[in-house]
Amino acid sequence: MKQPELGKRISEMRKAKGLTQEELVELCNLNVRTIQRIEAGEVTPRSYTIKALFEALGAQLENIDSEKQSIYPKSLVPWLYIGLGAGLIYFFLGYFDISMEIEWMEGSYTNSLVFGLVKAGVLITFSLFHLGLIKMAGAFPNKVLQIALWVMLIANGLWYSIDLFSLATSSFRMEDYYVVKLGTFGVAYGFIGAGFLCYKNLWSNIPQILGGLGIVSGLLIFSVVGALFALIPLTMFEIGELAFLIWGINKIGRSTSPDSAFSSQVIA
Repeated sequence: MKQPELGKRISEMRKAKGLTQEELVELCNLNVRTIQRIEAGEVTPRSYTIKALFEALGAQLENIDSEKQSIYPKSLVPWLYIGLGAGLIYFFLGYFDISMEIEWMEGSYTNSLVFGLVKAGVLITFSLFHLGLIKMAGAFPNKVLQIALWVMLIANGLWYSIDLFSLATSSFRMEDYYVVKLGTFGVAYGFIGAGFLCYKNLWSNIPQILGGLGIVSGLLIFSVVGALFALIPLTMFEIGELAFLIWGINKIGRSTSPDSAFSSQVIA
């Protein structure tokens, strides 16, 4: 990648980790003026300088060619598209799932086959949606958000597998564990919200807004009694996550395209 794109990318990664230029200097043993000139696109750094900067920022470059490198892996953008498509499907399936759960526990909904298919759809689409977000948290380094998203992914796989099992047997009822399930998801959503708050100077202040919505949603879900009220901030939060993926696709797509000649790979 040529300047000034490289400098902009380094600046974005530094800000995403909440580092000042002076703090970055201490991590990579360069002087402040050099980093300022690189980020401003005034100079093209040597390969070992780029490597030192990326390692200090929590990324690793392989096969560096400072003239033609792409700082994103080839597979990243497709994963973001998969996450976005799955997220859109999940966004609508989720509301069917919630309404069916309520009716099921009240005894007014009895079609276990349709309910099971919806559950399976939510399990798959929610998982792919969060895998896309995990890729985003790797491209724009945020370890807290990555861990939080993995926690949610595991919680989703666990509880929806239990849901499917409970639908297949009459001896294990959903209402027996529903409060624990809500509590788990409440903690996970709050954790993801805290992860978004870790972003600094990335995409204006939108990650901070998402963080606040995630924490509020998590607290309401965790309380159980406020779970229905959580639907409003949760809807806004998940729309924001979809927008985050769209922003990432547009941002990364300017540097990575199917027709690009790739000579490097970034592993965040």
